[in-house]
Order: sequence, then structure tokens, then C-alpha cells
Amino acid sequence: MYRVESDTMGNINVPADRLWGAQTQRSIQNFPIGTEQMPKEIIYAMALVKKASAIVNHALNLLPKEKTNLIISVCDEILAGKHDNEFPLVVWQTGSGTQTNMNLNEVIANRAHVLSGGQLMDKLRILHPNDDVNLSQSSNDTFPTAMHISAYKVIVDKTIPALRLVLF
Repeated sequence: MYRVESDTMGNINVPADRLWGAQTQRSIQNFPIGTEQMPKEIIYAMALVKKASAIVNHALNLLPKEKTNLIISVCDEILAGKHDNEFPLVVWQTGSGTQTNMNLNEVIANRAHVLSGGQLMDKLRILHPNDDVNLSQSSNDTFPTAMHISAYKVIVDKTIPALRLVLF
């Protein structure tokens, strides 16, 4: 079963049970290149960036408290690994990670809508992926930031402990 999502390119069918939206679905269909999925470390780092951005946007009176709290809640779910299957995109995409950025925005917006009592089939939703979740952000900045965060976390959490086992 599918739901119809739309973006600037028109309507597209999205699996009814998926939290992603039109732009993620277009990426899946239009770029079937390779099988290497975006590493979860990048996804989690982007969730941290989205969470931090929501907090700052609220502090600047750009994002209402209710929307801020929803974004934070969904980002925390993502960071806990609860939605890993909602990030199907491959690493082969634009250098700025635009598709992955939008995948995060869509999943956060749609999950927030469900958390607030809505359904994925609803046309109007409490959060807009671009206007709310991506507020004050550019994938030209968020993606490299997420790459740095994920590299740091892998080095601190995995590489250094592994080296300690070998060297000491």
C-alpha cells in the first residue's frame, strides 16, 4: 500500500508504512547506484545537528516550543536506533549529502506528526520538513558537520579503544 506525497517535482507514491517522504523516494528510484548505505554514524550525527539546530532556533524565537520538543523527541528516537530502517539511501549522492539531509528532515517531520496524534496519510502535518526541521540549515554545512562529528565519535569510541587493546 502506498500514500501519495508531493514536492516541487509533483506527486510520487511512497510506501504507506515508511516515515520518509517524496524526496527520499525520488532518490531511491532515481539513483539506484551501488548498495553501500549511508553509515548509521552519519545518520546519528545528522540527528544531533538537527536536535541542536532546533534548540538554537527556539532560543532565537524562530521555532515554537511545541515544534522544538517534537524535533528533539524524534532525534532522540533516531539516536536510540529506533528508526534505522528509515534511512535507506546509498552513499552515492551529491557531495553535500542533500538526499540524506532531506531523508532526515522527512523522517523527523513525519514521525513528529505521528507522535502528535496524526497519521502518515494526512495531507497537513504539524512540522514541515524544510521550513521547520531544516530551519536555518544548509546541507552544504550540516553534512560536513555530521561527517566531522561521526569521525570524532568513531575515533573516540572505537579506534582509540581498539588501539589500547593492541598497544598496551
